[in-house]
Amino acid sequence: MKALFDHPLPFSLTHGGFQIQIEQTRQSLLDNSVEVEFMQWWNPSQQGDIVHYFGRPTAEYIQLAHSRGFKVVVEELLTATGSRSRQELAVQRLFIRTMSTILPGALTNRMAWGAYDVADACIANTSWEAHLMNYLFRADKSRIHVVPNGVEEVFLSSPARERGQWLVCAATITERKRVLELAQGAVQAQTPIWFIGRPYSESDPYALRFFALAKAHPQVIRYEGPIGERASLAAFYRAARGFVLLSTMETRSLAAEEAAACRCPLLLSDLPWARATYGDSASYCPVTKLASQIAAALRSFYEAAPSLSPPPTPASWVQVGGQFKKVYTQVLNAVPRASSGRLTH
Repeated sequence: MKALFDHPLPFSLTHGGFQIQIEQTRQSLLDNSVEVEFMQWWNPSQQGDIVHYFGRPTAEYIQLAHSRGFKVVVEELLTATGSRSRQELAVQRLFIRTMSTILPGALTNRMAWGAYDVADACIANTSWEAHLMNYLFRADKSRIHVVPNGVEEVFLSSPARERGQWLVCAATITERKRVLELAQGAVQAQTPIWFIGRPYSESDPYALRFFALAKAHPQVIRYEGPIGERASLAAFYRAARGFVLLSTMETRSLAAEEAAACRCPLLLSDLPWARATYGDSASYCPVTKLASQIAAALRSFYEAAPSLSPPPTPASWVQVGGQFKKVYTQVLNAVPRASSGRLTH
């Protein structure tokens, strides 16, 4: 069994959780005796059984892969979509249905709405994303598989430590992660937070505002950049009072899962992905720009953290790789579906 990984955005142009997810998925499959290569666009003779596409390809891409004998597994992070309100999702659904009917197929193919209709399997990180794949894009429920992110063994086996006084936030220094707003709330609530991560650009105005705030309030905000060594990061999670991530959009935070593996209490934005993943085992903060509301949630969490039960232990990447292997096996053994001949819904 051989899988070819494809993804539209080069790692050299960005960094973050999706890169880690792709790299760890590859290693998890190798650990489960599945051969994996990255798609070689320059190689017309590259062989394999399955194309695992991270993102959303066009239906035409999938149909071309089928014509070459490949099965196609689509794994898209519905980050922005999954963070919308139910009313916004209803409007989006109506828009997709209407535009798919009245616009030319060549145009709607670029939107890639038809990918879920022709893919051999669709991977969702959460039950909420699985619902959206069916609700918005008409993916057949029988071809949707919920496969969570895994956690490296170094986090699962990290020894217990005495918890300190610092909360921790591990995130890219960018507006979507709301690290500046979190820092402003921390200053107002006087709750110490240690930030781990780096911006996409050191000259980004949002990052510069965060750096200035951190420099002005070192007793509350601590920032020393990323922690590259994984065992050190695990030890840091073990010693933290709690983990905080107040992003405006998220799919399934790898950092939150790593903290959960280290038995760290969680404070997350009140978004569907978080509720679907952690339920009542995490604390939640409204998605807001008001520092006063963030400060109130922080203070409440900070005071309660020592007595909170830890979240459930996530799966290891080796276990997740086993789940992917089962999906691959099911796809390869499935009776071929008759082609719909459509590029859109």
